[in-house]
Amino acid sequence: MVVIALSELSEQQRDEAHRRFEVLRPHLEDGVALASAAAAAGIPARTARHWLTRFRAGGLAGLARAPRRDRDTRRQPPELIALVEGLALRRPRSSAAHIHRQAVRLADEHGWPPASYGTVRSIVVALDPGLVALAHDGPAGYRDRFELVFRREAAAANAIWQADHTQLDVMVLDPASRPARPWLTVILDDFSRAVAGYAVNLTAPSALQTALALRQAIWRKPDPAWTVCGLPDVLYSDHGSDFKSRHLEQVAADLRIQLINSTAGVPQGRGKIERLFGTITTELLPQLPGYLPPSGLGSPSAPRLSLAELDAALGDWISAGYHARTHSETKAPPLERWSAGGWLPRLPESLEQLDLLLLAVAKPRIVHRDGIRFAGMRYLDLTLAAYVGEPVTVRYDPRDMAEIRVFHQDNFLCRAVSPELADQTISFRELQAARTARRRQLRTALDQRRSLVDDLAPAPAPATSAPMTSQPRAPRPQLRRYHED
Repeated sequence: MVVIALSELSEQQRDEAHRRFEVLRPHLEDGVALASAAAAAGIPARTARHWLTRFRAGGLAGLARAPRRDRDTRRQPPELIALVEGLALRRPRSSAAHIHRQAVRLADEHGWPPASYGTVRSIVVALDPGLVALAHDGPAGYRDRFELVFRREAAAANAIWQADHTQLDVMVLDPASRPARPWLTVILDDFSRAVAGYAVNLTAPSALQTALALRQAIWRKPDPAWTVCGLPDVLYSDHGSDFKSRHLEQVAADLRIQLINSTAGVPQGRGKIERLFGTITTELLPQLPGYLPPSGLGSPSAPRLSLAELDAALGDWISAGYHARTHSETKAPPLERWSAGGWLPRLPESLEQLDLLLLAVAKPRIVHRDGIRFAGMRYLDLTLAAYVGEPVTVRYDPRDMAEIRVFHQDNFLCRAVSPELADQTISFRELQAARTARRRQLRTALDQRRSLVDDLAPAPAPATSAPMTSQPRAPRPQLRRYHED
């Protein structure tokens, strides 16, 4: 008799052993005759005697049903079993019926006993799922389903920030009123799930987008209800070129931020920020004009929002909605969890120092008597009066061309303002679109006037001269000759 420890039994085997013990209990504890106890339970006396023998030999575990000795063994030849397993692991994936037909044919050729369809199917089903995934889906498919994933968990707010990009399922109108699909860059606090900063753009992800999102994430927000700010200890991102740029590495070193990139092709470690993207896609975007529903779930609506309006809608949703409601995983609102404990975030010395580091768009300029000329505009500030004729470096936010930041020998001088744009926020793309539209308008007017002149006052035909007799040219030599020849 095979004796098994009680701890090795399954819950079903324990229940079965306990039911059998209840049949034997009157005989073991109250002295009732075994035959009478078996008759009262409706069990044959011979079966009760067999159970009593097993109980005395192995205790409660002895009453459990003993496993078959041939439970994990098969009666087919090992060669046939290996053949069926090999056929099941072939690419492309075959059905059990197709594997059975092949196995019957090969078994007949080798003189093996034929296997039934049920036997073949049981061999296929018993294969290790990881082995099947590796065979049919390759290393990437096996990794995504079966390999352990190290999930980073921050112990406090601003300990770890995650950064990533996604293309939003919504269409907006670009400065030329053409439909365009924007990109979203998000900086997420790992501990609280609060959004530290974001940036929406019409261009593909770049180091500039990341810098703009980081600038908003690190510095204090204009919205007093959005208190998330400071410098993180770790910035966790993927292997994108913008996240691995030399500029971002220099910024991180100066601000004492550790950069960590996830394993290439393994998105599982960025599940928290991917979940936020999914929430934005399912909750906010369907409420906006220009939403792009999944295939088969309706037609997209006409886009009406500009990029600035989408930016405002996203900011309102984050500040008033997402930050204020309880997160399903942390069981606390993100903003409340981030600010719990009354701690003070680590901040740069000034916004100008942060701009000098993050804003990679830098242009050299000369200070003229009427200010700094940049992007077809004129920028002024009283501080520039002492630097006329001096070379300076201009840094700017492409989303707001109303002002530029002026640096002299890497020292911040001032914020120069364009009088034409001082009362509004105009992006660099909008400025370019306006200039292009103006040039197109002028060209149209010029072409109209030229065509009118051509119609009313055609140009006189050029004077013709007497035809000249052309002399035949000598054929050029194929061999190249030089002056020294």
